[in-house]
Amino acid sequence: MNLREVGEDRLLEQLLPSLPHNPEVILGAGDDCAVVKSGNSGKLHLLKTDCLVEEIHFTKKMRPESVGWKAMARPFSDFAAMSGVPQFALVTLIVPSRTALAWVKKLYRGIGKAARAFGVAVVGGETSRTEGPAVISVTVSGFVEKGRWVSRAGGKVNDYIFVTGRLGGSLRGRHLKFVPRIAESRWLTQNFQIHAMMDLSDGLGADLPRLARASDVGFEIDVQKLPLNPGCTIREAISDGEDYELLFAIAPKDSRLLLSRWRKKFPNVPLTRIGQFNRKSRIARPRADRKSKELPHGYAHFR
Repeated sequence: MNLREVGEDRLLEQLLPSLPHNPEVILGAGDDCAVVKSGNSGKLHLLKTDCLVEEIHFTKKMRPESVGWKAMARPFSDFAAMSGVPQFALVTLIVPSRTALAWVKKLYRGIGKAARAFGVAVVGGETSRTEGPAVISVTVSGFVEKGRWVSRAGGKVNDYIFVTGRLGGSLRGRHLKFVPRIAESRWLTQNFQIHAMMDLSDGLGADLPRLARASDVGFEIDVQKLPLNPGCTIREAISDGEDYELLFAIAPKDSRLLLSRWRKKFPNVPLTRIGQFNRKSRIARPRADRKSKELPHGYAHFR
């Protein structure tokens, strides 16, 4: 059996349980960030690593500054998923020897722009040569207050499911200029009890089932209510991936106040209730799609 047959989720199910832990680990591999104890009694340490691979996440035709921004912003989006604050970053660059120096300098210009936008210091990393495609790997560390961190596993039956922003269109270039929802996430956990949260990196079709599985619940959504980017279809909103919006669950009793206060705080960022957690998953579909029994899938590694 090869990785194409196994897929990413089943691969991780086999690998993660055997990874070593120690008493300092609060939440290990499998969520958006790892959570470990820190020397500060009121804070926890967050760790995240992410990578971009040429011809998978970007192409040489794309502006290197935009590729650099994306490389740094992706792990920041994972920090947003846990309401964390990124502080330090390490960048590993693996490229062929024939790579133009100007391309690398422009790439780092984008990396620096994203880091400065969120007050993050780039403190080192590594460089290496490869004969294959270029790879940019970014590791980020930071913190979250003990009373504010959110995982994927806290969702409850009857919770309302919300998504920030609009979905779809990453294949048309939106994945190169997104802004991680750190400010929105920090505001959410300061003012409301968020039960479960993650960022939409692989698409709603892949990530919503993951959020539900982590919380041991089912879900029901109405695809007609999905907030679409201009020119996007419902299927693209579900399947394109790389939206980097927040997907979260909150108690129904808090939803009206949440929507009211959100509009005042973030008037330019839509917030949409798209469904609800339940004991058994069901998808409300447009009539033309009634025959489909599963939510269209998002991006899947190794497939």
